[in-house]
Amino acid sequence: MPNNLDALLARAKSIREDILRMTTEAGSGHPSSSLSAVEVMTALYFGGFLRHDAKNPRWPDRDRFILSKGHAAPVLYAVLAQAGYFPHDQIMTLRKLDSPLEGHPNMRRLPGVEASTGSLGQGLSQGVGHALAARIDQKSYHTYVMTGDGELDQGQNWEAAAAAAKYQLDNLTLIVDRNHYQQTGAAEEVLNMDPIDGKFAAFGWKTQVINGNDMREVLKALDRANAVQGLPTCIVALTHKGQGILNVLRKLGDVNFHGKPLPAKNLDEALAEVAAGGE
Repeated sequence: MPNNLDALLARAKSIREDILRMTTEAGSGHPSSSLSAVEVMTALYFGGFLRHDAKNPRWPDRDRFILSKGHAAPVLYAVLAQAGYFPHDQIMTLRKLDSPLEGHPNMRRLPGVEASTGSLGQGLSQGVGHALAARIDQKSYHTYVMTGDGELDQGQNWEAAAAAAKYQLDNLTLIVDRNHYQQTGAAEEVLNMDPIDGKFAAFGWKTQVINGNDMREVLKALDRANAVQGLPTCIVALTHKGQGILNVLRKLGDVNFHGKPLPAKNLDEALAEVAAGGE
């Protein structure tokens, strides 16, 4: 699809609306953790970076995307539905009995899901495996992984980081959704991992720090990542948890708003804020 900024910004709004509607309908889920990742996900799937085919989801030469922060499944489901992997109206079955749209992504039940995630800290290791497999199979596909910032508390990430640098996996890009919060509070207060870019650089990665809710910056960062040779790339995307409805969340008195749906009585106000291009 063409890398058209206006089209991508409109798509991002639509994805945010889907996230809010499906989680409020479900009465559970992680809308705020999903909203922070919208620009990155939109750019990957609709900006011409991720090679994929909704009509052939197991295409051997497809690029891989692994959502390591699996609790943010609503953003992945919204993107996959809008990309044509399954009927769009199916998003409203999120977390309902017998729905393939489970609370965390299940690769055995939904086309387009590359990894069953939710146990935090494992996605980067899986990404390293995919990137190594591409090399062994002499395939040109690229693997993208998205983690949360709180998720980097898990030591397994750093074993994976060391391995990726050792094997010079320039077909691997990590995006850290640095929204500054995790389940129990501010990420810096739970376990301060700053500077995240500095740590990955010390492990031998090429690093970038961007405004992850600015579509222009996201597009430029992904372009730069594609040009890197001989090193894996880490993009630290500085984002806001609940991006797009921050005014509503402030009124509700909780800018973290972790693991709970927006109340139905606040849905219309939130949708209006998204439509108006709210922060």
